[in-house]
Amino acid sequence: MNEITIAETSIKPMSVESIDKVFELEGVAKTMDQVDLITWHVLHGGVYSRTIMIPAGTCLTGALVKVATTLTVCGDIIVFANERENRLTGYNVIPASANRKQAFIAVTDTHLTMSFATSSKDIAACEQEFTDQACELMSRDPSATNIVNITGE
Repeated sequence: MNEITIAETSIKPMSVESIDKVFELEGVAKTMDQVDLITWHVLHGGVYSRTIMIPAGTCLTGALVKVATTLTVCGDIIVFANERENRLTGYNVIPASANRKQAFIAVTDTHLTMSFATSSKDIAACEQEFTDQACELMSRDPSATNIVNITGE
């Protein structure tokens, strides 16, 4: 069973140097075997949420996020944020600022859900709203598995 643990109170905007480090790691990661991830998308009540499960042992870099979001983490993962590595275990709900590009290493299978308020009505528009790297998202790959729930509410 997951424990609730006290984590950083928030994820702050990242410095240019820290973002560059994650881009550098991303360049190395792209040369390695890639893991196929499922992305679950929910657009409901003016909130877009996207969830992925990062398998244990997987290193993943995220897109450069340009909006403030709430990041929900369930599992055991190391995340590069706030200019350092942080280990999150259990269940964590974290306010996460705009201007961040994080790197993750999953210690155990870990679910990440990012949510933000939006007036967009489709998933592609939501993705473009949170990052200028939307075309590079795993969910945009032609072979990607996306599970979409748009309620219209």
